[in-house]
Amino acid sequence: MTSGSRRALLAGIAAAVGSFGFTARGEESTPWDLGQLMRELASVRSARARFTEKRFLRMLDRPIESSGTLAYEAPSRLEKLTLVPKRELMLVEQDKVTLETGSKPKRRVLSMSDYPALRAFVESIRSTLAGDQATLERFYKVDFGGDPDRWRLKLQPSDMKTKSFVREIRISGRRGKITGVEVDQSDGDRSVMSMVPDDS
Repeated sequence: MTSGSRRALLAGIAAAVGSFGFTARGEESTPWDLGQLMRELASVRSARARFTEKRFLRMLDRPIESSGTLAYEAPSRLEKLTLVPKRELMLVEQDKVTLETGSKPKRRVLSMSDYPALRAFVESIRSTLAGDQATLERFYKVDFGGDPDRWRLKLQPSDMKTKSFVREIRISGRRGKITGVEVDQSDGDRSVMSMVPDDS
C-alpha cells in the first residue's frame, strides 16, 4: 500500500470512527470534565447517524462532498456507508477493515496487525466512542475544553508513525452528543464532517 493510499484510508477511517451523533444522559450534579464525558460516551451501546462530509485536497480547487450513514456498536464495530456521490462501504470490526466500492462491490479486507500505525489510529479513535480514557491518552495528547452545551476534544497523536499521517483530530459536541469531526492530515489535506443522529 502506498503512502498516499494509507493517508486516504486513515482519513476515511477517521471519519467513520469518530463521527457519530448520539445522546447519553449524565447527572447534572456531576462536574463536567473529560472523565464525565468519557462516562457518558461509554454508556452508549449503539448509535446511528446521517452524515455529510467535505474533503479538502490540496490538488483540487473545490472540496469533495459526500453523504451517507454511520453506525456504531460497542465496543469495536463501526460502519460508514457512503451513498452520494457513489456507494462505498467501510466496516471496522475488531482487527479487520473491510472496504467495498461500486454498485457491484469489489471487496478488500485489511488486517490492522499488518499496519501498526493504522491499528494505533483506529484503536485511539475507537476509544473515544467507547469512553476509554486510558487508551485514548495512551495514543493521543488530549486537550478537553468547553462546557456541556459546547465541548470539544483536540487529539494530537503521540506516536511518530501516526503523526506521519494525521496531525490533529478535533471532535465537537453538545452534552452527550457528537456533532462534528475535523481531521487534519500531515500532508495538508483535511476533512470536515457533520452528523445528525437518527434519534433527532
